[in-house]
Amino acid sequence: MCYIFIVEQLPKRSQIMTVEEVAKYLGVHRVTVYRLIKTTYIPAFKLKGQWRFKKDLLDKWLEGKISERGKEIKKKEKEV
Repeated sequence: MCYIFIVEQLPKRSQIMTVEEVAKYLGVHRVTVYRLIKTTYIPAFKLKGQWRFKKDLLDKWLEGKISERGKEIKKKEKEV
């Protein structure tokens, strides 16, 4: 007798990061991270009064910033 098991792949759990971890990840001072939070430029949420970040959302935010910058450069090149 042969058994076939179908295993559903569970979604990966996103790593939750602290302000200090995000600062290290981005290579900036933690005060810069707080400034980004204040201006709502970076995806963050509060958990028990402390700021937290989902790494997958942070990565998507970074990718968006990189593509925005690329579009700005191309636009400036066309103007020249």
